[in-house]
Amino acid sequence: MNIFSKLFGKKQVEGEESVKVGGMEDFMTLIRVYYQAVMASNIGITNINFLPDMAVFKRSLKIPTQNNKLGIAEKSRCKKMLVDIYGLSDDFFKEIDNSIKKNVKNVNDVKTYLFMFQGFSQDLMMLIGNLMQWKFRMPGVFKKLLRSMTEKSVHDIVNKTDWKDDSVHKTCIAIRKYKQALGYSENWMTEYVYNIVLLAKKEPKPKE
Repeated sequence: MNIFSKLFGKKQVEGEESVKVGGMEDFMTLIRVYYQAVMASNIGITNINFLPDMAVFKRSLKIPTQNNKLGIAEKSRCKKMLVDIYGLSDDFFKEIDNSIKKNVKNVNDVKTYLFMFQGFSQDLMMLIGNLMQWKFRMPGVFKKLLRSMTEKSVHDIVNKTDWKDDSVHKTCIAIRKYKQALGYSENWMTEYVYNIVLLAKKEPKPKE
């Protein structure tokens, strides 16, 4: 199923379950679009097929290319959607921009960076899921409390040294290496994780 058909309100095929716009899958797709758009505008990528998520985004919304340069208009539109739907802060985007500017100098760096970010994101969310298991069951009305708990968990991942579980300690070390290489702050990690945790709580449970 095309993720953008949900985002942009197109009719779904007959028999397909209705999906709430703004879910976790939508969030992760838009995050990928933003990363690809920043890369395109920064290093002058001209082959849109090299950026599959941004290509679908651009074609679905019929976004015209700005100043004959891919990524500029797409980045602006994607950022607006992420802010409007999820309320992400301006600093969140600035850190992504700075991280990509630091690490992606040419086309050869694109796959390396995206692979590194994928590893960082997967390790971080796997560990957060392990550390915050019972907190996922908290009612949605306690958003501020969930945010502070997420902040504490991220702080522990970045700073704590006395983990009882050796596998947790090893994952923390891996995440810290990713964090240093990518250049993301604790605040960025907290905002990223908190939004995913919040959306995960809203996802429908799989049917038996």
